[in-house]
Amino acid sequence: MPATKVDFPVFDADNHMYETPDAFTKFLPEEYAGLIKYVQVNGRDKIAVRGVISEYIPNPTFSVVARPGAWEDYFKNGNPDGKSTRELMGKPIRSPEAFFSPEPRLALMDELNIDRALMWPTLASLLEDRLRMDPKATHVVVHALNQWMHEHWSFNYEDRIFATPVITLPIVSEAIKELEWILERGAKIILIRPAPVPGYEGFRSFALPEFDPFWQKVVEADITVGLHSSDDGLTRYYNMWEGRQDGEHLPFASPSAFLDIMHLQGRGIFDTVASLIGHGLLTRFPSLRILPVENGSGWVRPFVEAVGTSYAHSPKLYDEDPLKVLKRNVWIHPFHEENPRGLIDLLGVDRVVFGSDYPHAEGMSDPVSYVNELEGLPKEDIARVMGGNLAEALKLPFAA
Repeated sequence: MPATKVDFPVFDADNHMYETPDAFTKFLPEEYAGLIKYVQVNGRDKIAVRGVISEYIPNPTFSVVARPGAWEDYFKNGNPDGKSTRELMGKPIRSPEAFFSPEPRLALMDELNIDRALMWPTLASLLEDRLRMDPKATHVVVHALNQWMHEHWSFNYEDRIFATPVITLPIVSEAIKELEWILERGAKIILIRPAPVPGYEGFRSFALPEFDPFWQKVVEADITVGLHSSDDGLTRYYNMWEGRQDGEHLPFASPSAFLDIMHLQGRGIFDTVASLIGHGLLTRFPSLRILPVENGSGWVRPFVEAVGTSYAHSPKLYDEDPLKVLKRNVWIHPFHEENPRGLIDLLGVDRVVFGSDYPHAEGMSDPVSYVNELEGLPKEDIARVMGGNLAEALKLPFAA
């Protein structure tokens, strides 16, 4: 089937690169050699961080992957037949070069009728939680990843692919140095993990005043902050309820009913945005532009109800109306299986962005077909959701 086509520009908020095996190690300083390794386990490639083998991504070389959109029907229509994960996944494919490099990816985007895309890393989402006990090493590995990303993808490829370099925050001065390095190389957006920041004295929110020197630099640079879903460490909390004392976050493992319920709550992004507003960061820096991606929108209505009740009962806790802050500072990327109409009614059409999660199994096989979810809206509103709002969030030109 040919890809869906529209007569206005499409800017996809959620495309993914697959990292090559040297992404974390090519630029890693010699004294950190061995911190990240690829190893063989029963004939299969695995990644090890600090000597601990991770099952977070079953095939971390991405040589063989699920076809794009393999789980699309599952997320839209459920699993009434109770099929296994493998049955739902279907026959895997060998990854084309377009999943790894920008030039062939542009050709694939042309086939899919995508004009521009944010390009998020995939395997990188395991790094920060697994290095949480070593803040310095976290900064070193993240910088090595960004060096690879800039060399391999650039941060702005032909004004069409915008790779998203990572900034980790355990040591504020190091985060500022990384931001400055990224800005010098033309990035349009940064990726910050929506989770408490580990450090030498424990965990804390990046919305606390301790981090204001970093956020001041972000404001001065006028760069957008992406909060892509990641391993946020909540598995350790959930494991208390499961009666387990160990175990890492395994997004592709079959969960218990309890874990399935919890993963649908959007707790990581709910808590992050609650901190951004509740700890006053978005009031201290009202021009920050925040873009949660691949966190869905199911958390938004409960959040609006919670902050509405809190503000009504205790307005003196706030320097301004928290709902106004949400609408001013945050753009939302709903999952493709969610109904965007309620979100548009709640926040306004100008704060909703389209993202396909291509080429992941849980994403869309034909990204632009998302226009079908917007049928009935005015054409100018559809164009905003499919690209205009994201361009606005990144302060990029857009002509519908």
